[in-house]
Amino acid sequence: MFHHAEIIAVGSELLLGNVANTDAQYVSQKLADVGVDVLYHTVVGDNPERLRQVTDIAHQRCDLLIFIGGLGPTYDDLTKDTVCAAFGVAMEFHEDVMEEISGYFKNVFRREMPDCNRRQAYLPKGCTVLHNPVGTAPGCVFTADGVTVAMLPGVPHECRYLTDHALLPYLQARQESMILSHTLHVFGLTEPKVQEELGDLMNGAVNPSLAPYAKGAEVQLRLTAKAATEADCERLLAPLMQAVRQRLGAHVYGVDMGSPEQHAVQALTRRGLTVSAAESCTGGLIAKRLTDVPGASAAFLGGVVSYTNGVKHGVLGVPEALLQQYGAVSEPVAKAMAEGARRITGSSLALSVTGLAGPDGDDRGNPVGTVYIGLAKAGGTQVTQLFLKGDRKSIRQQAADYAFALLNKYLQKINP
Repeated sequence: MFHHAEIIAVGSELLLGNVANTDAQYVSQKLADVGVDVLYHTVVGDNPERLRQVTDIAHQRCDLLIFIGGLGPTYDDLTKDTVCAAFGVAMEFHEDVMEEISGYFKNVFRREMPDCNRRQAYLPKGCTVLHNPVGTAPGCVFTADGVTVAMLPGVPHECRYLTDHALLPYLQARQESMILSHTLHVFGLTEPKVQEELGDLMNGAVNPSLAPYAKGAEVQLRLTAKAATEADCERLLAPLMQAVRQRLGAHVYGVDMGSPEQHAVQALTRRGLTVSAAESCTGGLIAKRLTDVPGASAAFLGGVVSYTNGVKHGVLGVPEALLQQYGAVSEPVAKAMAEGARRITGSSLALSVTGLAGPDGDDRGNPVGTVYIGLAKAGGTQVTQLFLKGDRKSIRQQAADYAFALLNKYLQKINP
C-alpha cells in the first residue's frame, strides 16, 4: 500500500514555460482515483545533478515516486540513468522492448529505427515494463530501498495511455483503499461568503474533507473521502454533502457537472429544450463553447454575433429607440437581444451578452467590465448586470461563464 506520492516532472521546457505541466495534473487526478495521496509536485530541468538532488529529497519523504519525462533517445534524456544511479539499480537491455520500438517505427513512420533509439530499450534490472504501443518510450516500475519508483514518458498522449492502461492497474492491485470526490457547484455566492457559511465544516476536516475553489462564475466545493470501497466513501460523504446543501440551499445547482457548457447541452437535451445566443462583447464565445460539446446540435440552434448596433437592430430587431436612449450596453438592449435571438431561431431559451471588455469604457460613463446578460424564456426575460475585473480576454471569458451559470441554474429548476 502506498501512503505518500511525489510526482517529479523532468524537462527544461517546463521550467522555461514553453510547455504546461499537464502530465502531472493528469497523473495526480488519476492517482486519487486509486487512493494514492500526492503530497508534492516537483519540476526539474534536464540536468543530472539537480535531478539527483530532487530524487534524494523525494526518497526521504515519500514511498511512491513518479518521474515523468526524460525517457527519449537523445543526449538530454537522462531520467533512467540518473534515477537508477540514485537507487543503486543497474540497467539491462530488453530485447522484446527493442522489437516493439523497431516495429513502431516500421508501422507508424514507415522507416527503420535509428540506432539512437536502442537507448530506450535499456531499463532498470528486474523492473516491471510498462509497454507503450502508442509511442517509442516504454515506462517502468521498480522497488528499491523501500520506495516504489515509476517512470513515464513526457509526451502527453503517451503519458496518459501508460497511466491509464499500465500504471494505475499496477498500483490499484497493491492498494487497500481508494479516494472518492464529488464536486458541488455553487452560484450566486463569493468564495469568502461560502467559507463564512461553511468554515466550521472546513476547519480541521480530514476524512472527509471539504475545500472551495473559485472557478469562473461559480464556486466549486470539492468533498473528498478515503476508505476501503466506493460504498464506504459514499457513506462518509453523505452527511457532509447534506450539511452543505442545507446551509447553501438553492445556491447549490449541480453535482459533478463537468464543464458548464457540457452540462447545459446535456440538461437541455434531457428536457427537450433548445437554446440560441445573441453575443456582442463575447464575440461568439458562447456559441463556440456550446458547439465544442459533442451532440450540441440537439440543443443549440444557432447564434448571432451582433457586434454593431446595425446588426443588433437589423438582425435581432432591437429597436433603434432603445439603442439611442440607453446605449448598446444596457439592460433594455440585453433584454431585446435575447428576445430577438429566441424569436428568429425559434429556440426555447436564448442567452444574450452585451458589455465592455476594454480597453476603454463608453461615452455614457460605463466602465470597462460592465456586462449585461439576458436569458429569454417563455415566461419572460431576466437580465443580470455584472461589473467584471480583468483584461479584455478575462472579461470575455467571465461573461461567458456567467451566462452558462445563469442558464444552468434556470435549468435546475425544471424537472428533467
